[in-house]
This record gives sequence, structure tokens and C-alpha cells, in this order.
Amino acid sequence: MDRTERFYKIEMLIRNRGGVSFRAMQSELEVWPATLKRDLQYLRERVDAPIVYDRGDDVYRFAAVTAAGPASHELPGLWFSEREILALLTMHQMISGLDADGVLGRHLQPMVDKLDGMLGANALESRQMLKPVRIQSAAARPVRSRHFELIGSALQKRQRLELLCHTRGRGTRSQRIVSPLRLVHYRSTWYLDAWRHRTDALRRFALDAIERARVLEQRAKEVAMKLIEAELDGGYGIFSGRPLGSATVVFDAEVAQWVAREVWH
Repeated sequence: MDRTERFYKIEMLIRNRGGVSFRAMQSELEVWPATLKRDLQYLRERVDAPIVYDRGDDVYRFAAVTAAGPASHELPGLWFSEREILALLTMHQMISGLDADGVLGRHLQPMVDKLDGMLGANALESRQMLKPVRIQSAAARPVRSRHFELIGSALQKRQRLELLCHTRGRGTRSQRIVSPLRLVHYRSTWYLDAWRHRTDALRRFALDAIERARVLEQRAKEVAMKLIEAELDGGYGIFSGRPLGSATVVFDAEVAQWVAREVWH
């Protein structure tokens, strides 16, 4: 645990418990007494943390409420409230479908570990706070992280891709040369919106149906985002191309008030 992380940990311990003894803080931080004393002194003198020692209870706490109101203090720089940390860990659950040994493990796990430490005073408290949080995704399909990273890299560098795709409906495999345009997470599954060069048209590819991917040297074709949105967004997950017509569905008044609040594709 580095120094900055210790500062956040000290503040979180005091916030969560109302008051913490020197021995308890030392045990949680796993540092020498002299180190903890320096940390407390720095927080008080350099960042104006209202940490006071309560001799009666033998604990450190934040200064009591005064006539001007409760003592309010946040460390400079990045600061997450417990609700914000909880929201980020919820997001972590949503992206875990990429596969735990790939993107998540290499790039996100260190951040998740730090947030987990900030969420609770210890691992047990953190787990207790996370118990009521669950993201239930319907029909989630895992994506091989090597494809996700490779496609994401080609997208950023604006290079074409050669894909070997499995067509589930026909049970066939085909090779496509495409220009990647954007990655979309829709209904628990990742898709690649791309320009297929053989047909000169926009196409959508489910990443879990891509069996092999290779980055090519050729520059990707540039397609205006307005065209992509017009062709694909209106019926995402249902149909491709521009809508050919429209229909009106009539609901009775009792149901309509709830239907009107839904986001439909």
C-alpha cells in the first residue's frame, strides 16, 4: 500500500467507524507506529484533515459538529464516495463477461482491487457491502479477450481486419475483409459495426461469432457516424438498414404510462 492509498484508507476507516484507535489503524494499514504517526501529522498539517484524538475513548475521529455545521473534508485529487465506488464495482460486474483471464485481469483488476480497498475498511466489510449488488444479464455470451483487444486496437489505429466468422443460422464459416467503425455493447453481448468491402455496405458482427481475426496493413475506410447511426441504430439487434415503414401500437391508459418510460431499441 503506497502513501496516498494509506491516506484514503485512514480517512475511510474514520468515516466508516466514527472513531478508530491507533492500534486498530496500525493493524489495518500494516505499518510501523512511526509511519502512522507521520501520516496522521501530514493529514492534519498539510491537507487540513480535521482529525482529532479523543482521549476519553482512546480513538481518532473527525472534529465534532460546530455552530458552523459539521466538519467537511475531502482529500485533494480523486475522491470517490462509497456510492460512486459501488457504481464502479457494478460496472466491473458488467464487463466481467470479457473473460476473467484476459482484458479484465490485465488492465482492470488492479483498479478494482484499489476500489475494493477504499469501499470497506477491510475485505470482510467490502464483501458485506457488495452482497446486495447484483447485475443479472440476460443471454450473456462471453467474448474471447484476444479478439476484443485486437479489434479494439485496429479500431483505434484505423486499420482493416480480416475476420473468419461463423454464421449461426446456416452453420457456415466465411472470411470477410472489413473496416472497423465502432464497438457496441447491446443486451449483454459485444458487436462490431463495420464496413464490409466485398459488398460495400455496413454490417454488424457479433464478437462471439468471430473465430479468427487478423489486422491488415491497409487503412480502414472512413464512414460518417451519421450514416452509421442512420443505418444501424434504429433497429439495432432487430434489422439492418433504414426503416422501410412504421407502425403505431396503442396501449390502454394504465399500461401506456409505464410503456412511455421504456427505452425501446
